[in-house]
Amino acid sequence: MPRKLTYGFRAVTEEDMPLLARWFAEPHVREWWGDPEKGIDEVRQAMDEDSVEPLIVEFQGKPIAYVQSYDPHMEDGHPYQDQPFGTLGVDISIGDAEQVGVGHGSAIVREFAELLFDEGAPRVVIDPNPTNARAIRAYEKAGFVAFDTRTSIYGPALMMARDAEEETE
Repeated sequence: MPRKLTYGFRAVTEEDMPLLARWFAEPHVREWWGDPEKGIDEVRQAMDEDSVEPLIVEFQGKPIAYVQSYDPHMEDGHPYQDQPFGTLGVDISIGDAEQVGVGHGSAIVREFAELLFDEGAPRVVIDPNPTNARAIRAYEKAGFVAFDTRTSIYGPALMMARDAEEETE
């Protein structure tokens, strides 16, 4: 039976760049993603890569967030290649400041992880900055569990994972 979705997930297009530029310039996004122009360049690059899937998240038909999944096993030297083969990483940012703090973060991450599990991913990882308490709480609500602290190219990262549930007969 198909899963009923609360959120829509669609591929980022060039037409989304002005919206993403506004979101990346918002203080609550910039704090964690850094320079907005660099962020937009990274999204454009991701649109052309096989290892990353950049998406706009819509709620009730309105874009509210950016999410991307990535395969660390498809990127040379990625620090998360020690995860089980098929593991996908996720990055998310609620772009619309009015939608922050109302439960969308955990709900989006939960629903997106379930979609990735439906597609065959055995594990989904997410790596918030260890000082980003709001994100960590949201990911815990979505079923993610911390298992390590690492340093990525973006700085310190609290490694959190959620595993696909085993099918029962």
